Amino acid sequence: MNSMIATHNSDTAKMFPTEQTVVEKEDIISNLHESILGHILSFLSTLEAVHTIVLSKKWIDLWITITGLQFSDSFHCFGKKMQKEQFVCFVNKVLLHLANSSIQSFSLSLTCYQYDSTLVSSWISSIFERGVQKLHIQYADNVHFPSNSLFSCKSLRQLMLQMKCTLNVPISASLSNLQNLNISGIRLVSESTTYSKDLILNFPVLKVLEARGCEWLTKQSISIKAPLLETFCITIWNSLSNESHKSSIKVFAPCLKDFSYEGDLEQDVIVLNASSIRSASIVIVIDENTVEKLGLQVQKLLAQIREVEELKLLFYKVLMHANNIFTHLPAFGRLTHVQLNEVTCEALMNILHNSPILNTLILQNGLSELNKDVLTCASVPQCFVSSLKVFQFKGFNLHEHELLLAKLVMKNAAVLEQMTICAAFWLRYSDIDMEKVKEQILSFPKCSNFVMIKLVF
Repeated sequence: MNSMIATHNSDTAKMFPTEQTVVEKEDIISNLHESILGHILSFLSTLEAVHTIVLSKKWIDLWITITGLQFSDSFHCFGKKMQKEQFVCFVNKVLLHLANSSIQSFSLSLTCYQYDSTLVSSWISSIFERGVQKLHIQYADNVHFPSNSLFSCKSLRQLMLQMKCTLNVPISASLSNLQNLNISGIRLVSESTTYSKDLILNFPVLKVLEARGCEWLTKQSISIKAPLLETFCITIWNSLSNESHKSSIKVFAPCLKDFSYEGDLEQDVIVLNASSIRSASIVIVIDENTVEKLGLQVQKLLAQIREVEELKLLFYKVLMHANNIFTHLPAFGRLTHVQLNEVTCEALMNILHNSPILNTLILQNGLSELNKDVLTCASVPQCFVSSLKVFQFKGFNLHEHELLLAKLVMKNAAVLEQMTICAAFWLRYSDIDMEKVKEQILSFPKCSNFVMIKLVF
């Protein structure tokens, strides 16, 4: 190898560095400024950052310059998972060494052991005092969360809490620099004991708010004021809570574009200035014993998003027990794309008649039968005449009313371009002659001369 290196001319050696030339190069990485090295080390787990002390004498104290801490009790040390006592000792020592340092980001994932609630709370409290901008806590057990420290932290930009804890929210709370909020499993309670005022949460620069499986246990209505909010996602299951709180959640978000709701409609979610919403996802699961009295809540929720362009509307355990939910639909004047499941004939036709410029229709899990005569006697929706181009029918069960729907679409959709029918899984194991079914569907009269029909049986 060395003899070969010796034969290279100087120009070639410059273009293709050999082993010899690499050895002679200076250590560029180590010569970087400490602040840059600290920033680079912040992308590693804190355990890995500390281990860089073995590289050279110069690296012994470099890890102290890191601006981001990542702790996880699932990390392995020298090939073995750290014991609980080792992990606690490690976190305490790191926080002690960095007692006077500014921490921009802090991530704590506790998935392997149970910890003393006071200990975890002290770790979190110490980080709020360091000017933290990004905070991520993941822990499955209850923690006494330092609520006062949170709502007095002006530096916070991103907050993700996936944990069981109670947040004591002041009657008027504000996080002035928060841009992204993601919480799950949190119990939010009010510090106030009176009903006189709404609980107000001010987020002047917040753009994303995701709240999943949280309990909003306040005596007052909750007002979320977020003038720059673009994405709002809430999953709320009050029927699973031992406490009954019917206070409404009001969202003031004039720039909101994406709205997502999943729940049982036991608690009102009211989006004011909702005309800016362009994409919405609604997932509702209601017990059959309570569905009839909640029809009004469904209508109120749909009325808020009537200006959407794309809509995912998924109902479970609902439509078979309440066929009147869609009798008073708003007009979806801008709706071009809709995805539905467990929909009845009546509900489907009502939606189609209220969506005059619909371009794409996707049905999941077949079509529930209540009154197939609705399809045979139905007037043709406006979208069939002028706009419907894509129709996807998933979970096709070969029921008579489903064949009637396929026939209705093919006969009347004048500008239809793509029609896909996917058979239900169980049909693979049936004795039905699927070739005859295909022939039957393909024999239906077609209004559009350009439609491509795909049958996935």
